[in-house]
Amino acid sequence: MVLPIIPRLPSKLLFSEFLEYLVSPECVQEEDEQLPPMNELSKQLEISQGKLREQLEVAKSLGLVDVNPRKGIRRLPYSFLPAVRQSLMIALALDCWTNFAAFTDLRNQVEAGFWHPAVRQLTPDDHHKLRALISCAWEKLRRQPIEIPHLEHRELHLTIYHRLDNPFVLGILEAYWQAYETVGLNLFTDYAYLDQVWQYHDHMVAAICTGDYDSGYDLLVAHKDLLAHRQILRPQPDN
Repeated sequence: MVLPIIPRLPSKLLFSEFLEYLVSPECVQEEDEQLPPMNELSKQLEISQGKLREQLEVAKSLGLVDVNPRKGIRRLPYSFLPAVRQSLMIALALDCWTNFAAFTDLRNQVEAGFWHPAVRQLTPDDHHKLRALISCAWEKLRRQPIEIPHLEHRELHLTIYHRLDNPFVLGILEAYWQAYETVGLNLFTDYAYLDQVWQYHDHMVAAICTGDYDSGYDLLVAHKDLLAHRQILRPQPDN
């Protein structure tokens, strides 16, 4: 199949000389990620250093560059996470639970849609890591007092999808967990909920490791309903 040649996106749509520079063929094809100093960039782009600083801040917020007083300006690999995270945090500030529920639905659909290509790419080392996360989670749940295995929960889901070569999927999934923490769902819940969630995770990982991907998918979809039920019990705003 011959794919059509897609014209390059007009750089002027970016409304920033510095962003246009970052996506230019000359900059993208340059192996060295270190960019010229401010004074040189200002002259090259024909803008003032003050305007360049403003545009640098935008690029930093999008995760496109790192600016260090000692190391200078460094171009970073593209990631969808910074942009979606920033927008998501604003949405949560405007209407926390409604927007978190909507983003959770999006995340659930993404995980379900990419389940099979994701699990088929996992390696034996990944399987070992997933089993280790399950063991660590059960160990925490059996302590007195128990410890919520939130880090294991987050890492387990992200590990399942981490070999996908799709920055947009990965950005959405990572942003979800930051939102999950922002609304406080990592801080407290009852033991019965945790036990049920990790029973699902345990069986899901076992299905992945034995290559029974369809059963693993069914478990993934079924255990999403647990969080939906838990969100019904969310704190109500003060009148």
